[in-house]
Amino acid sequence: MITRKKYFSRLVAALLLALPLAPDAFAAKDPVYTAFFSNEGAGGYDVTAYFSENNAVKGSKDFSTEYNGAEWLFASQENLDKFLADPEQYVPQYGGYCAWAVAQGDTAKGDPEQWTVHNGKLYLNYNAEIQEKWTADRDQLIQAADGHWPTVLD
Repeated sequence: MITRKKYFSRLVAALLLALPLAPDAFAAKDPVYTAFFSNEGAGGYDVTAYFSENNAVKGSKDFSTEYNGAEWLFASQENLDKFLADPEQYVPQYGGYCAWAVAQGDTAKGDPEQWTVHNGKLYLNYNAEIQEKWTADRDQLIQAADGHWPTVLD
């Protein structure tokens, strides 16, 4: 018969042996925010459309490319070509993580429907409430976020 003490010591030993096999839960975050079961930057939205259409537009897998470890989707070949010519112009700041969270020295998901283009750069926020906070003090928050990025990924 296994005693309670032996059971827990075996359980701890098994967990310690399995730790190297565990997912990178304790590793640094990816430089581009993607949902847990996805590899799509900006949630699959066309990042060029924020600039040209002033709107959040879903992209299509028919017009996609890999960049900075994520898949980026576009609504048209023309938009994909714009992105390919200058991806840094279009990718969201802070890898698409919530800009307000990065300003706080943290990370959170960026919602592609809560966005701002400011001074030619795209910023995403967590939700509408955070978007309001972001808008109220955007320039100071950008300065704070720039100071935290990319160390918040560690």
